[in-house]
Amino acid sequence: FYSCPKLTTVDLVGRIHNTVASLHLESWRNEMKGEINRINHVLRNASALEKTPVVRNWMGSVIRLLDHFKTEHKAMLKEATTLLELALWKAKMDEKEEE
Repeated sequence: FYSCPKLTTVDLVGRIHNTVASLHLESWRNEMKGEINRINHVLRNASALEKTPVVRNWMGSVIRLLDHFKTEHKAMLKEATTLLELALWKAKMDEKEEE
């Protein structure tokens, strides 16, 4: 981006928007959207020499945040699966007691 002193906005395309839309919690979706949109505010005030490091740092931040939410999502799914397994086990035990 060193040859792009007038760069002021970045538009992401592709699957990132689908990934963000599929995040489990609305607060996660909103935080990701805010982080994605943050670059367009930062770039307006960045000098030509700052643009490349700013974009690199922002990309790293987006990736880290998305990875964090994916990890949290997997943990929530694992907990829900465990609760479901316990409920099924209890139902089977209750069923055997009734016999």
